[in-house]
Amino acid sequence: MKSEVNVESRILSAILDSIDAPVLFADTEHVVRYMNRAAVSYYEEGATLIGRPLLDCHNERSCAVILETLEALRAGEDERLITDNSKHRIYMRAVRDEDGEVVGYYERYAPPA
Repeated sequence: MKSEVNVESRILSAILDSIDAPVLFADTEHVVRYMNRAAVSYYEEGATLIGRPLLDCHNERSCAVILETLEALRAGEDERLITDNSKHRIYMRAVRDEDGEVVGYYERYAPPA
């Protein structure tokens, strides 16, 4: 069932900006489309990443993980752990449209295990 809720983009941005952890959304072509305030502060290049290919910011191994994970998300996974170190855990999470199709993904940060 399609949601009839239409929330203004400024309200959605305010909600995402209230999250202390970085939230970076990329579309299925890996172009960065949104960063919350924490992500802009966290990433060295800040807001200049918006509109740029995410894969350009990663090494070959990381690009392979991102590409593989996107395929897993398209195949039905909702989320996959992609980084686990003493600083933090990073998950790549699917963003789906009302038909369940993956339209992009975001990185979700969590404290280390």
